[in-house]
Amino acid sequence: QVRLVESGGGLVQAGGSLRISCTASGGTFGDNEMGWYRQAPGKQRELVATITRGGTTNYAASVKGRFTISRANARNSVILQMNSMKAEDTATYFCRLGFSPVLAYWGKGTLVTVSS
Repeated sequence: QVRLVESGGGLVQAGGSLRISCTASGGTFGDNEMGWYRQAPGKQRELVATITRGGTTNYAASVKGRFTISRANARNSVILQMNSMKAEDTATYFCRLGFSPVLAYWGKGTLVTVSS
């Protein structure tokens, strides 16, 4: 059974940095895309950043230049380095492991709070 576990969330001041990570287990993963999505209270879940197994990245416009996504294929893990954080980055961040548009797994989320 595929399982995604996120870690590293917490409280940070505006302008600060935080690093969150996610590790997938429970399977042998071929070609896939890993990514981070976030959901703020009262809002829909939105894409933050994704990265393919080959290293191609995609970022939401709101985080481009501030956040960096990376992955370690050998460990089936993905990391999101968040710098110059803003109050509007406050959300629960979810890790996603996707194999196709209809086959994906999600973590339970890690809360990130940015105080202004």
